[in-house]
Amino acid sequence: MKHIPRKRFGQHFLADGGIIDAIVDAIGPQAGQPMVEIGPGLAALTQPLVERLGHLTVIELDRDLALRLRLHKQLTVVESDVLKVDFTALAAGQKLRVVGNLPYNISTPILFHLLEHVAVIEDQHFMLQKEVIDRMVALPATSDYGRLSVMLQWRYAMENVLFVPPESFDPPPRVDSAVVRMVPRATPAAIEPKLLEKLVQVAFSQRRKLMRHTLGAWLTERNFSGTFDVQRRAEEVPVEEYLNLALALQREASP
Repeated sequence: MKHIPRKRFGQHFLADGGIIDAIVDAIGPQAGQPMVEIGPGLAALTQPLVERLGHLTVIELDRDLALRLRLHKQLTVVESDVLKVDFTALAAGQKLRVVGNLPYNISTPILFHLLEHVAVIEDQHFMLQKEVIDRMVALPATSDYGRLSVMLQWRYAMENVLFVPPESFDPPPRVDSAVVRMVPRATPAAIEPKLLEKLVQVAFSQRRKLMRHTLGAWLTERNFSGTFDVQRRAEEVPVEEYLNLALALQREASP
């Protein structure tokens, strides 16, 4: 039976063979590699991946689609909300490659969920709304640079590898898409994620104003004794400076 895409799951299924081939080539799957696909849907990407890998674990929330996928003997199907999946447990001591056409309505929460499991990730290739990827890879002093840029660039080297037009999907979304490659950094700054997340959230809370109104006041409340130029807008501050500030705050908080 034909599957009707469900809006509540943000379902848009890849239907362009040329784009599918280009995505698989960008991923470069090799036989035997542990890989997890998020949201396999109608298996347009799943089938060429598993043909090269030999086995693939897929995470699917839609009960009807999960039932179909279980008929494929080379797939391990995890029927679950991806935000509830423990990727560290799923890795079972190995490094995972993670791929997927992420639902646009929850793509950012998925990225932050995976950030908690980055220690077991080899790399990630995701199809996302192009606007989101533009924010992920944005440089300082640009309108796209923000909280997502800082939090992800701290832990990943990222690259926009492929543009995907709306007509590549059934049904076509109302936005352009793209594929991003995310490779965890070998030696990231040892920062408490919640601290950095709060710091960046405060900094960008009023991005049109100088940070003395936001981050400056927050640092004063914490009795920060170091120096940080808050006579700038948040988007003018490079990732490295945010990381150094977080490290300085950690040192001051240590007994």
